[in-house]
Parts: sequence; structure tokens; C-alpha cells
Amino acid sequence: MTRIACVGITVLDRIWYLSDLPKEGGKYVANDYTEVGGGPAATAAVAAAKLGADVDFIGRVGDDDTGSRMLAELESLGVKTRYTRVFEGARSSHSAVLVDASGERIIANYPSPDLPISADWLQGIDFSQWDVVLADVRWHDGAKQAFTLARQQGVTTVLDADVTPQDIAELVALSDHAAFSAPGLQRLTNIDDPQQALKKAQTLTNGHVYVTRGKEGCDWLDNGRLSHQPGFYIEVVDTTGAGDVFHGALAAGLGQNASVSDAVRFASAVAALKCTRPGGRAGIPDCDQTRSFLSLFV
Repeated sequence: MTRIACVGITVLDRIWYLSDLPKEGGKYVANDYTEVGGGPAATAAVAAAKLGADVDFIGRVGDDDTGSRMLAELESLGVKTRYTRVFEGARSSHSAVLVDASGERIIANYPSPDLPISADWLQGIDFSQWDVVLADVRWHDGAKQAFTLARQQGVTTVLDADVTPQDIAELVALSDHAAFSAPGLQRLTNIDDPQQALKKAQTLTNGHVYVTRGKEGCDWLDNGRLSHQPGFYIEVVDTTGAGDVFHGALAAGLGQNASVSDAVRFASAVAALKCTRPGGRAGIPDCDQTRSFLSLFV
């Protein structure tokens, strides 16, 4: 069984479903509402566990009801939280998510200022126990510390390289696989063209670099040559968490020693199937469901 650690943030997503996303100030009526755990690394952990991996989530929460609820949800979904630190008197993090009828969304994240950014305590964890360590960029110090410790043990590192206020160049350098969102890649490189931006990102690391572009699919560099995985056509209900799920599935595929192209194709299918159901986690398929879906595109 593949052993994966996912390091980063967990948040409570409050999701409102609207006919259209707001374009100006005013009052709007939601068609539906739900609350579910979210956060890039936490949702990636759920995806990897659903796909059969043995998964730990390493992060920070407050000792409030929200923190307890998020950890309980992760445990119920097969993700171990034994290394997650609970901080006394701290508030946990939240996100407000607006989703329109076509599945597109707006996310406003509130990272709790009560959660210490220091990750020195990760030094007490034996990272050699995992095959893959995935980290998001929302807890920069945690990602840097985890990747440094993982690489010392020869463990594969996968970076969820999304938008963040900090410069993530040093995290990219520590990555064996840096999978960017299109906005994350543009922010790092200041280049609008995804292909040229990938080439610039490649100069920062000896590992692989990727960029996910929603329904347009995923591009990556293979020995300097551009490769492309087209997006899968599905009836989109909600794209919330699709990128997070892609990263968790990519880590699971790489942990099973799949080729890069096979791992990307697999992760793309998992992320596509997730989008067929509301919420960031409810639609995550297992391996059998994913293989059945992929068999339609042989």
C-alpha cells in the first residue's frame, strides 16, 4: 500500500449554490447550502485515501468546534490526523465558496491568524515512513520543513503550487513534482503563456513541472518537451476542490510507480469525476470507478 503524507491547511468550507455568480453588490438567494471540510492538502489527503493509499494529514487547527469537526471528518474518510497539532485558544480556518449553475466558483479564504506559522515541530516526525510527501503552499513553513526532511530520506515530494502571497520559488526547488494551477504559475513567473511559464519554472527545479488548466487539461515538461493531457468531458456540477483532488490522485499514482503520463491521466480522470457532484469531497471516486471511467476513452 502506498504511504502518503499531506502537509498544509485544512479549512471549513461554507458553500452557497447560486444560479449566477455575483457581478455587483446586492442581495442574492442561494438555491442550496452545505458545509464540508476543505483545504488543499486536506482534500488531497481524502482523495489519496479514497484511492487506497495509507494517508496522514499534517497540519494545524484550533481547539474550537470547527477544528474538532474537521479532524473528525478526515478520520471518518480514512485519513489519519495523529500528527496534526491542535492549538489551545486558537480559531480554525474558514472559506466562503459561491458556486454557480455551471459549477464555477468564487472562494474567499480566511486563514486563521491564531495558528502559528512555525513548523519546527515537524522535525520530531520520521518522514522516512512515507513513499510520497505532498504539501500545499498555504502553509509555507510547513511545506519547506516537510520537503527538506523528506528529501533527506529520499522520499518523493509533490507540491500543490497554487496562488499564495509568498514567493514559492524555494518550495519549487525542493519539489520532485511541482503541479501548478494556471494562476499560481503566472504569479511565480510573471508570464501569461502557460508553455513559456512552464519552461521558466523548470529552471527552478530538477524535478517535473506541470500546470493544470481546468477543462483544457494538464501540460507538463518531459525532458524539456511539452506534453499534454486533454480534459475529460463531463457534466460539471461543482469544481470546488478539483485541483486539490488532482494533486492527491497524482501523488497516489506516482506512489504506485506509474509513469508521469499515466499518473497525470489517472489524476485528471479522478478530478473530472469529482466535479460531477457538489462539494469538494463527495464526488471523489475510488480506483475501480476511475478505471471504469478511463476505459471509456481507450
